[in-house]
Amino acid sequence: MNFLTIGHRGVMGVEPENTLRSFVAAQHAGLDVIELDLHLSKDGALVVMHDTDVDRTTDGTGPIAEKTLSELRALDAGRGEHVPVFEEVLDAVHAPLQAEIKDVQAARALAEVMLTRDLVARVEVSSFHDEAVAEITRLVPGVRTALIGSRYGTDIVDRAVAVGASTVCLNIRRLTLEITEQARKADLRIIGWVVNTQDHLRLVRALQLDGATTDYPEIKRTGRFTA
Repeated sequence: MNFLTIGHRGVMGVEPENTLRSFVAAQHAGLDVIELDLHLSKDGALVVMHDTDVDRTTDGTGPIAEKTLSELRALDAGRGEHVPVFEEVLDAVHAPLQAEIKDVQAARALAEVMLTRDLVARVEVSSFHDEAVAEITRLVPGVRTALIGSRYGTDIVDRAVAVGASTVCLNIRRLTLEITEQARKADLRIIGWVVNTQDHLRLVRALQLDGATTDYPEIKRTGRFTA
């Protein structure tokens, strides 16, 4: 498989994260996959935002789960962008997506959309939470899943296998050759995050990972040629 470049929340290094503007920019930059994050609004909409609250990325305050979609729509998510819902992203770009879910409830809502719109081939589902990965696997036959690890050891491999994930997305600051070898033995694809410098990219290449999640589109141009 070719080395994949994955746009982190679009291209969050240069555009407001998790906005349609950011996703379109990632597609225009030629990134292979666009990563985004999903939460549920108070009224059950699949809202594209990373944090549990709106404070950091909008001009509002408070938890997403306590706001209706209408209330979230009224917020400025940066440069006049509104907070998108997942279905809008599906229509705004045609690139493959990696959708990160935060909990089992979001898994169930995402499963409904994936089944209705036949998204198994286009959308890979990722999560830090084993139970969320297991739930989406149960609900969507054939779905591709990834278990994300930030603080982890070799246990991440056993956990990924246990929930049926085909990929591990791993914080490169903790990634070791031992973990890489264990993942390979388990036939897991390995994606490193967040890869924003040439040093990080050299590490990814040295460990022969399958791809890199990045905040910056420049990685696409340099990634194929860095030893």
